[in-house]
Amino acid sequence: MKLESAVFAVAGMCFGIILGWVIGTQQTRPGAAATTAAAPAAQSTQAGGGNAQRPAPALDEAKVQSLTTILQSDPKNASAALQLANTYFDAERWNDAIMWYERTVKLEPSNVDANTDLGIVYYYVNRTDEALGTFERSLKLDPRHTKTLLNKGIVLAFGKEDLQAAAAEWEKVVELAPESPEGQAARRALEGVAAAAHQKTTGGAAGGQ
Repeated sequence: MKLESAVFAVAGMCFGIILGWVIGTQQTRPGAAATTAAAPAAQSTQAGGGNAQRPAPALDEAKVQSLTTILQSDPKNASAALQLANTYFDAERWNDAIMWYERTVKLEPSNVDANTDLGIVYYYVNRTDEALGTFERSLKLDPRHTKTLLNKGIVLAFGKEDLQAAAAEWEKVVELAPESPEGQAARRALEGVAAAAHQKTTGGAAGGQ
């Protein structure tokens, strides 16, 4: 599925513009835009950092029908529920994805990946606090789960405009798995924060792009 690629697109493509804007917002209006910041960030994530108005990918109807049939005869099939959630995610059907990720987590509470995927989709629909709460549940299951730490940082940066807290999460990712895709994305994020902060302190324009 393309869940990770969508998340990494935020880290790789949006940090230069959005983090600079966030720093400028923090300096001029501390805490004022904590609620509204999630919307543009989520739209950028959904679009892979590009045009938020592009058509959503087509839903694999045959796969949905096959998995739904399995679940009708075996409602406690966590694997089928997770595959269905992933299928809806790939089609950017966020509310359907949430329903089936929630079902998966209910059936399999120890599934850290499914729980974190649920948190990501909560963020996509601007349920920022629920996303962070879901990430916290993942980290109770596995404090070293780098995918969760990376995404927690993204939500803290874009959803809460708390770059200090976001950077702390990304630093953990780099320390735990520096060569992993998550580690590389976290390093790019930290470089974006550092570059934007340097621009601010040297009098450059950090935001307004």
